[in-house]
Amino acid sequence: MDTPFVFGRIATTVEFTNREKDLKQLMQNFSSGINTILISPRRWGKSSLVNKASTALARKNKKIIFCRLDLYNVRNEEQFYQLLAQETIRASSTRWEERIENTKKFITRFIPKITYSPDATTDFSIGLDWKEVKRHPDDILDLPEKIARKKGVKMIVCIDEFQNIGEFEQSLEFQKKLRSHWQKHQNTSYCLYGSKRHMMMEVFASPAMPFYKFGDLMFLHKINEESWKKFIVKRFNDTGKKISPALASLIANAAEFHPYYVQQLAQQTWLRTGKTCNEKIILESLDNLLLQLSLLFQNITDSLTAMQVNYLKAVLEETVKVSSKESLEHYQIGTSANVLRMKEAMINKEILDATEQEITFLDPMYKQWLKKYYFRIIKG
Repeated sequence: MDTPFVFGRIATTVEFTNREKDLKQLMQNFSSGINTILISPRRWGKSSLVNKASTALARKNKKIIFCRLDLYNVRNEEQFYQLLAQETIRASSTRWEERIENTKKFITRFIPKITYSPDATTDFSIGLDWKEVKRHPDDILDLPEKIARKKGVKMIVCIDEFQNIGEFEQSLEFQKKLRSHWQKHQNTSYCLYGSKRHMMMEVFASPAMPFYKFGDLMFLHKINEESWKKFIVKRFNDTGKKISPALASLIANAAEFHPYYVQQLAQQTWLRTGKTCNEKIILESLDNLLLQLSLLFQNITDSLTAMQVNYLKAVLEETVKVSSKESLEHYQIGTSANVLRMKEAMINKEILDATEQEITFLDPMYKQWLKKYYFRIIKG
C-alpha cells in the first residue's frame, strides 16, 4: 500500500493540503496576468501550490499555457538564456515537429542545436550560440511574449529557485535587464519563487533593487492546526487505519505545523500503526525521525563557530535580552556587536528567521534535536 503522506516531492490531488485561500489568489493572478512573487521558508509547499494552481487553470482555460523553469543548477546568464529558450519552446509546442518549427521561426539567429530522444515528449533540449546570445539577449527575454502573441494565448512563466540570479556575475545589471523587458509584456506574466527566503526578500522587498514592486507579493503562512487535523485523520481513514483528532493535532504540533515535517512525521506514524494509532507510536516516530536526521544536524552544528553555537542556545532558551551584559557573559558570546553579526550569519545560513517580534528556527526538527540531543535542555 502506498503511503498517504507526501514530502520531498510535489503534492498533488488528495496529497495537497489546505491552502484554499492561497490557491484562489494565485489562480486569480494567473488568470488576470498579474506577476506574482511567492515568499516563504523552504519546504513550505510553494512548488506544490504553483503546480496545483497551474494544473487546475490549464484544464479550465486552454488559452493559458504554463512555462516552468527551475534555476537550481543554473549558475550564469548563458545557462539562464538557454533554459528559458528551451522551456518556452517546449511549453508552447505539443509535438516535436512543432518544436523544431518554432525553434527555426523564433530563434534561428542563435544557430540552435536541437537534441531529442525517440520519445520527444520527454527529452528535448536546445543548445545556443552564446556569442550570438550575448549580442542579442533581448530576443530570448522577449521569446515568451512573441510566441504568446503569435499563438493568441496567454503564457505564464513560473521560475523556481529564482533567487539564484543573485549569484550571477554582474547580477544587478542582469536583474535590471530582466525587469526592463518583462514589465512591458502584455501576453506573458511571471510567477517567481524560491527556497531561500532571505535572498528572495533582498531581490523583491528592497526599494533599491530592480524587482521591487514587480508584482503581487504573496507570503505563505503555516497551515493551521484544524486543517492539518482533518487532513491527517482523513488520510488515515482512507487507508483503513484510525487516528483520533487529538492525536492528529499532536503530530501537527510536534512538527510545529511545518508542511514538510508534518507530512514526514505523519508518514512515520502511519507506517508504525497497525489499525489504531496511539500516543506512544507518535512519540516513537518523532524520536526516530530526529535520529534519522542526526547526522545532518550534527554536520550543520559542526560547521558553526563555538560562539554561534552558544548564540543558538541562547535563542533556544528564549533569552529576551541576548545582548545584555549578563547574557553575553552567561552564554560566552562576546560583545553586543558580535551578537548582531551572529544573528545575520544564522539568517544567511537559513538556520534562523527574524521578524520585528521574534527570532525563530526555520527547521523545527533541528530545534528539537539541539534541545534534546545536543544541549540536552529537555530529557526523554
